[in-house]
Amino acid sequence: MPDKKIHFKLITHEKIVYEGDVDELYSQGLEGRFGILPDHTPFMSALEIGVTKIVSNGKADYFATLGGVLQFSDNHAVILSEDAINGKDIDVAVAKAEKEKLEARYGSEEYKKDLKRSEKALAMALAKFKAAMNQA
Repeated sequence: MPDKKIHFKLITHEKIVYEGDVDELYSQGLEGRFGILPDHTPFMSALEIGVTKIVSNGKADYFATLGGVLQFSDNHAVILSEDAINGKDIDVAVAKAEKEKLEARYGSEEYKKDLKRSEKALAMALAKFKAAMNQA
């Protein structure tokens, strides 16, 4: 009998970032990190900005996700996110430079002017850097 898999889709309003069968799925919910294996009970969670990890045939892939929502039922998982990018598609040096630039602005008047937007940009830059570093 073949091993059960989770059919996983990662979708933004622009495109399907990933679709395929995976063995494991890990992400960052509002209440903390969680993992899903095949035959998990139905599950739904709002997501933080962070990194989603999938494992298929012993190989891991990492995606930076700009929040969203995850729904899991009957071995089908879907993440709907405002933005998402595969760690393979992120240049580590560019992600590091973006992260450092935003960290350097942290606490400045420019940063405080639009605090919510600044914090969102910094969180996504950190997620991109982590996804790129894990994927490398």
